[in-house]
Amino acid sequence: MLGCDDPLMDAKALRTWCLEQPGAIEEFPFGPETSVFKVARKIFAISALDRAPLNVSVKCEPELAIALRRSYPAIRPGYHLNKRHWNTITLDGSLPEPLVRDLIEDSYDLIVSALPARVRDKLGWASGADGPDT
Repeated sequence: MLGCDDPLMDAKALRTWCLEQPGAIEEFPFGPETSVFKVARKIFAISALDRAPLNVSVKCEPELAIALRRSYPAIRPGYHLNKRHWNTITLDGSLPEPLVRDLIEDSYDLIVSALPARVRDKLGWASGADGPDT
């Protein structure tokens, strides 16, 4: 696992990682400055890709969201989002990139797990075991 002195995840890497998720698309419903990453018309990540430091908001299980906020100063309640379910992550180099990738992936999985089975099947989605709680 990479250490906390990893190079910063930049906007290109963030966009690439989000769009690598099956069925993911990028839209700009809030204007050209805010990238919104969706799967099956549901948001799983939001970022103003031209900001420094870069931030990304992701969905999270409520209990885990609180634990992450307590553990990492770069993770705080979702900016302009439901603070129970969303965290905003500052990509300032203090978090290991694998953790950031995991949080984006977990957000995607939370969204997809709530979709109808036929949509999940079409995406070819398979959770780690029984769902995002594993």
